[in-house]
Amino acid sequence: MPHTRMRRAIARRLTESKQHTPHFYLRATCAVDELLALRQRINAVSPVKVSVNDLLIKAVATAHTQVPEMNAVWQPEAVRRFRTVDVSVAIATETGLVTPVLRDIENLSVSAIATRTRAYAEQARSGSLHPADLEGGSITVSNLGMYGVEEFAAIINPPQAAILAIGAARDEAVVRDGAVTAAKVLGVVLSVDHRPVDGAVAARWLAAFTEAVQNPVRLVV
Repeated sequence: MPHTRMRRAIARRLTESKQHTPHFYLRATCAVDELLALRQRINAVSPVKVSVNDLLIKAVATAHTQVPEMNAVWQPEAVRRFRTVDVSVAIATETGLVTPVLRDIENLSVSAIATRTRAYAEQARSGSLHPADLEGGSITVSNLGMYGVEEFAAIINPPQAAILAIGAARDEAVVRDGAVTAAKVLGVVLSVDHRPVDGAVAARWLAAFTEAVQNPVRLVV
């Protein structure tokens, strides 16, 4: 099968990323019982149905707001930091992976994020995305949980500084207040460019993300 233009572009950009971007990886496990309950309550009253991924994208925005040092990219002469939170969403199509950018999501409601994400998914699958839709952002969210994947490490989409890989929610035994109980948890892996972001900054970001996921009321206030 001959290479398509998209497949050549994906191969070139990701090879460049692994060759020239010094990746490091942080892993975390998030309890999502409250997040799933919140989603159910939202969908009971909202005309726009919200997915778990929409809530996780909002949690990324919350973490970027709390740890603004992560909202940056490496450039040859300086580290560029951004005033708004723009997040790419990985969308699989029949011809390859595309990553359109959701812009200013720190100011969007979860239902607005859901609406924009679905619009981008439709455009991606119909081939009607514009080049400007794919430009910008400092982080990508890639979710393979719907395929039953528990955990994976993703390659950073250059020139961004990070990509968050999200696995499937699963039932596990956890310890709460000294007692063992069942909970829904999901694993995430944060791949980070070590040039603009140090390990301690990424660790604070991942802690803020985990806190937002496990106490999700802050995502809707």
